[in-house]
Amino acid sequence: MTGFAHILDVEDARRAARRRLPRGLFEFIDRGTEDEVSLAGNRAKLDAVKLAPSVLVDVTQRSAAAEIFGMTQPSPLIVAPTAVAGLVWHDGEIALAQAAAKAGIPFCVSTQSNTPIERIAQESGARLWFQLYVWKNRARTLTLIDRAAKAGAEALVLTVDTAVGPVREYNVRNGFGIPLKPSLRAGIDVALHPRWTCDVMLRALLTSGVPTYAHYPDEFRTPLGRAALSTEVDLAPDVTWDDVRLLRQRWKGKFILKGILTVADARTALEHGVDGIVVSNHGARNLDAAPGPTDVLPAIVAAVGDKMEVLADSGVRRGADVARFVALGAKGVMIGRATLYGVAIGGADGAGRVLDILHQQLSATMGMLGAQRLSDIRLA
Repeated sequence: MTGFAHILDVEDARRAARRRLPRGLFEFIDRGTEDEVSLAGNRAKLDAVKLAPSVLVDVTQRSAAAEIFGMTQPSPLIVAPTAVAGLVWHDGEIALAQAAAKAGIPFCVSTQSNTPIERIAQESGARLWFQLYVWKNRARTLTLIDRAAKAGAEALVLTVDTAVGPVREYNVRNGFGIPLKPSLRAGIDVALHPRWTCDVMLRALLTSGVPTYAHYPDEFRTPLGRAALSTEVDLAPDVTWDDVRLLRQRWKGKFILKGILTVADARTALEHGVDGIVVSNHGARNLDAAPGPTDVLPAIVAAVGDKMEVLADSGVRRGADVARFVALGAKGVMIGRATLYGVAIGGADGAGRVLDILHQQLSATMGMLGAQRLSDIRLA
């Protein structure tokens, strides 16, 4: 990690990623939705969570180890699913998975990954989860999760907070969208970032061609610069609890719903045999009027936390943020943007640097709190 000694925190990685990536791509991964009220709110609400230190405690042997779904790992972190990581770094999903494997934590593969889960599994050795967007064609959706199971995915993570596409005007202004559309602004943006152009886009063109959504059926897979050939693999706007029931029957591993923000939905998930939930507002990327996870996490944990695993995400920038979510009741914390910044600046090593930083910061926070174990972290 000597090449990243200058990266001391997530914000350092963010600034470096901003310099390296075209503006349209950077803002796609970095920004929120609409007026970005929720984006600022996530940060402010995490900052408002205060932790109670216990003094004169021997923290020499403190450990951030967490048990999630019966498996012990060195920290409570999980690398969250993020679309098009393969545009951020060549084979970006493999790099993220390799970093997760080195850290001893799971990596969640996205439905909209540019790299197929089979390659990620083979080349990373990571523990894999698989994130699912339900397609309009339910039969093809079931085939997809069968494929993920065959590749060794331990858990299925159904994203439930994206019934329709979000409103992100900055993508339009930057000329960035899927399918990718050539424009003067986008062309200038790419020309101003030659390292990314050569290391990522040109390398992709010379090896595998224009990136695609690797999990789409072969007959519907098109380069990201072209429109889809069929609506069968469009995201379904009519996903209901009936789909949860269907997926639960089909999927034999752990089943998680990502995007729960109410006690009522958490209880309904439990009734449908779901093993875990992620309390999340999608990193403030979808609904600008959504509550922050910190607003609702304690009540959800009180309602279902003794019957299912409750994870959280959105807005984490420091190890102290991980500690805050743990204090609010989360068993594990998903990290999305932070590791994308890392992979953007240095592939697996860059993402690994960010994970190391978060782990070190969490350990330091625990030391200051007098917390020997995660369970010792308390709210002030």
